[in-house]
Amino acid sequence: ERAEKLVKAISGKGLHPMLKRGLYYCHRDFKLILDSVEKGENFYLYTGRGPSSGSMHLGHLVPFMFTKYLQEAFDAPLVIQITDDEKFFWKGQDLIGKEKLYAKYGGRLQYFNHLARENAKDIIAFGFDISKTFIFIDTEYIGEMYPNVCKVQEKVTYNTIKGIFGFSEGQSVNCGKIAYPAIQAIPSFASTFRKQFDDKKLRCLIPCAIDQDPYFRMTRDVADRCGEYKTSTLYSKFIPGLTGPGGKMSSSIPDSTIFLSDTSKDISRKISKAFSGGQQTVAEHRAKGANLEVDVAFQYLSFFLEDDAKLAHIAEEYQSGRMMSGQVKKECAAVLTPIVETFQ
Repeated sequence: ERAEKLVKAISGKGLHPMLKRGLYYCHRDFKLILDSVEKGENFYLYTGRGPSSGSMHLGHLVPFMFTKYLQEAFDAPLVIQITDDEKFFWKGQDLIGKEKLYAKYGGRLQYFNHLARENAKDIIAFGFDISKTFIFIDTEYIGEMYPNVCKVQEKVTYNTIKGIFGFSEGQSVNCGKIAYPAIQAIPSFASTFRKQFDDKKLRCLIPCAIDQDPYFRMTRDVADRCGEYKTSTLYSKFIPGLTGPGGKMSSSIPDSTIFLSDTSKDISRKISKAFSGGQQTVAEHRAKGANLEVDVAFQYLSFFLEDDAKLAHIAEEYQSGRMMSGQVKKECAAVLTPIVETFQ
């Protein structure tokens, strides 16, 4: 209620559907951000992208669409980190079948830097306020970040990193993976952006998926000792992959994913094959109705269909068995196609 009141006062907007529907469902110290706004103090937003493919996918729309809403709702500056180094450490080790691809760009690190630049184009296409948005690639901005990286690395022990990120005894882990978490941590410190922010004590709000929480719990643990505010976070649920429960949408599994480069035919075809919460036969479906919790098309509608009344109607009809799976999938494709085409 506080957030809704402040957003209306600042920008005239209502709450984003993802907030109202509980898709962004938990937080750490969001209250402190609202306290700052009520006092007339500024804050900034921080989000990011790990460039694992040349084209982003539907799942990546969630944090960027929501971050854009927050920027407009609160008139807030935004920093966007593109982590080519992270993907180099975690995704670049498998050379099987990729030697020629990496060689084309001069090596594995250069390949991920190329993907970072391609993804930057995608991020720009979301339409963030160009006067309030700073996009940076880790390997190119590391000189500015390094003093704060050192402060965090000095205060976080190897045992802490091992415990948070699951490195086991005897596991062969390159030291880049051990050192990297500090690099994702420090964009939440305003002093990292000495050229962008006049105020080096701004609070930071990070909207992201729940799997990023370990990084920012670590960051919050050392913030006071670094002379910084503890970052605030808003966490979303995962948007499921097309194959259904148990996994998120992933660029490395094309059949689980709708890419933002897909055509309308691609979208319709992929949605038609998506995991359904409907029953095996028409008669059974009419009698029992659909399981909305596992139905991929309905889950996508809950993220991207803005009309609350229409979503509630589809939920009632589908859950009761009066609406069939094919109808819901058709509705889903009709909602997703213009979003993707507008992005393109």
